[in-house]
Amino acid sequence: MNRQQFLEFAKGKVLILDGATGTNLMKAGLPSGVCPEAWILEHKDVMMDLQRRYAGSGANIVYAPTFTGNRIKLAEFGLEKDIEKINTELVKLAREAVGPDVLVAGDVTMTGRQLKPVGDLDFEELIEVYKQQISILQKAGCDIIVVETMMSLQECRAALIAAKEISDMAVMVTMTFEADGRTLFGSTAEAGAICLESLGACAVGANCSTGPDKMEEIIRDMARVTNIPIIAKPNAGLPKVTPDGSTEYDMAPEVFVEEMERLIKAGASIIGGCCGTTPEFIAGLSARYKGEMKIEPVDEEGRPLARKINGHRYLCSERRALSFDLDDLFMIVGERINPTGKKKLQKELLEGSLDMVSEFARSQEQEGASILDINVGMGGIDEKDMMLKVLEEVMTITDLPLCIDSSSAEVMEAALRIYPGRALINSISLEKGKAEAFLPLARKYGAMFILLPLSPEGLPKDTDEKISNIKELSQKAYDMGLTIEDIIVDGLVATVGADPKAALNTLDTIEYCHENGFATVGGLSNISFGLPERSNVNTAFLTMAIEKGLTMAIANPAQEMLVNAAFASDLLMNKEGADLRYIQRMQLYAAAREAAKEAAREAANNPVASVSVATQMLGTAPAKEDVSFPGDNIIDIIKQDVIDGARRKIEKDTKKAVEMGVEPKAILDEALMPAINEVGDYFDKGKFFLPQLIAGAEAMKISIGILEPLLQKDADPDKKLPTVIIATVHGDIHDIGKNLVALMLKNYGFNVIDLGKDVPAEVIIKAAKDNDACVIALSALMTTTMKEMKNVIELARKEQVKARIMVGGAVVTEEYSQEIGADGYSADAAEAVRVIKKILRIG
Repeated sequence: MNRQQFLEFAKGKVLILDGATGTNLMKAGLPSGVCPEAWILEHKDVMMDLQRRYAGSGANIVYAPTFTGNRIKLAEFGLEKDIEKINTELVKLAREAVGPDVLVAGDVTMTGRQLKPVGDLDFEELIEVYKQQISILQKAGCDIIVVETMMSLQECRAALIAAKEISDMAVMVTMTFEADGRTLFGSTAEAGAICLESLGACAVGANCSTGPDKMEEIIRDMARVTNIPIIAKPNAGLPKVTPDGSTEYDMAPEVFVEEMERLIKAGASIIGGCCGTTPEFIAGLSARYKGEMKIEPVDEEGRPLARKINGHRYLCSERRALSFDLDDLFMIVGERINPTGKKKLQKELLEGSLDMVSEFARSQEQEGASILDINVGMGGIDEKDMMLKVLEEVMTITDLPLCIDSSSAEVMEAALRIYPGRALINSISLEKGKAEAFLPLARKYGAMFILLPLSPEGLPKDTDEKISNIKELSQKAYDMGLTIEDIIVDGLVATVGADPKAALNTLDTIEYCHENGFATVGGLSNISFGLPERSNVNTAFLTMAIEKGLTMAIANPAQEMLVNAAFASDLLMNKEGADLRYIQRMQLYAAAREAAKEAAREAANNPVASVSVATQMLGTAPAKEDVSFPGDNIIDIIKQDVIDGARRKIEKDTKKAVEMGVEPKAILDEALMPAINEVGDYFDKGKFFLPQLIAGAEAMKISIGILEPLLQKDADPDKKLPTVIIATVHGDIHDIGKNLVALMLKNYGFNVIDLGKDVPAEVIIKAAKDNDACVIALSALMTTTMKEMKNVIELARKEQVKARIMVGGAVVTEEYSQEIGADGYSADAAEAVRVIKKILRIG
């Protein structure tokens, strides 16, 4: 079944999915620590009975039990060579169980290895892993593919790209979200839905991690920005430990069925159950909801829910969504990450340094840019390699959506392929071969694009020719399946000094586009080329263009007069939210001016005093790299390096501090420790997400690596650091959370012994005894393995181990930790440090 066929199949009705597999198989005897797929093939009757019951309960779609059937997962059990046999037999088993009238979905999930830069897995390798499994699933006879329980939007993209490159099968994707409504990697529901729909998913949604009562906002947020079906597959509430030591969920079938109405009202039309649900749950859903849509989706106020609005445009990064229409607030595309005319940036790129790139990314976001343009085209470098490096750097610094700016189709595809969001292509024209090379990339990777109305003959001679080019190129886009909402037309600003009608022609073009439903963009600087006091001309032209309907401009957001005039124009045009935005901007500049005055006073007393970011925002200060820092300020610089996750920069700054004579202990105590505490605090408050937390911890690790030999010289040989044994419990092969906790603890000075993943209780307890550990830290990601934590705690008591035990992981709750007798519970890596300090009663 292809995507269009699936959309027709799902149109106007509620479809029913199956319920849990893992928790039901555990009840049927699946032991922890074995390969589930292999066990199922040894106990086919158990799986077939479960799936027959799901089909008999009214499920329209049943998942084949191929959840961990990729080669990386299977390699954990030495079964990677049997991947084709295992996946093929499991699909055939599912088909035999449910018959011809129920769709069989080939089930795909995470590999357990993390993508770079968080882990060691290359993106292209991950795509190949998914291609291999999906190819087998298609050949085995699956009707559709489901990619489920995903924490990383980038891994979702890898699976979708893999499927599209080898198959036309419809692909559903569901992600799992934390309590704050974001994935572990910080993706919002909106960003995930926008990205995945644009990339070709036939349905998107959420599964696992929570009961239906906690999933409502996630589903509604997805429904607002998509037109494809929304999936809701929650758990049966929260896990509880029963007196016999097994794990049960606290929501009865009738309560679950009742609660699911709120998810249908929020916009879900494909519903089922995850952990803890059984065929009884699915039977209840089918009896009440299956078939024609009877429940109208509503928003928080009970009003009809507006699904994705025609005329709205959507861009997103991994962690932020941007929605706009033709009459929304004017936006700035930050232009500074572009080496053209910037000798210092050119020099840094040639040297492989990304310091200025990082600073430009941070400052442009602070200064009000909505999108960042990324251009690294210049002589003397490998543009594709540099583009990928810059993207990796910028994506750890800013949440803003990116505009990929390159004239090379090879560079453009490499960038779009790796970018974990919905990007904007800059640009596509009718120049020879350009549309033919770039439009397929926009279609394949779900990108928007800037339409540049150039023809093979070059610049259009007048407005009529410009409009003709717009019509011709947009029609080419429509023929490829793109829509008018995927296009932003460049007004093609010419120089008024050479052509007195240049501004008028561009304004006419903008007006035409606005009247005909096209969003517009313009680069402003050309208009004033060769004239004195160019900012006056640029500013006047921009306000006129905004009045004609200009959507956005490629500009430097630090240009005070230009941006202030743009925001004031929106205010005068009575655009919603313009008043608050203008006032906030003026407050920002008032604060910046005060900061500039303070910096001037400091400079009068100390000629080499640092210059604040606020002063730089006003355009009155040199870039950071031009400033000389006194000894007392290098501490602040290193601290900021940790907060920014500036892994390249912190090594240089730490060495500089040591050369200047700053005490290593002062760097540790006054820069690194306060910085990592601040990073943890930002993470707790939802300002930072997993990538920033890891980047900060890694930056600190680099600095400590330089300081450690110097600190050891002064260390007290009698002072023994507390030892922590850390492990992912037996049967669980997920370790990203555990690895991050270990890194954070090491950074805080603990002696961490990391036993890895899938570690038996006996091994953990022996390591604790042998190393006289003060703490045992246990991690589990799956509900099917979390009960192993209780086994470790019971064994520790039996063996009279004195170490305190802390537990954590995506499925673990504080209530669960108390039920199994743990000494502490940590929701995340940042909290783990505080919990251990608390239970050990230190600092």
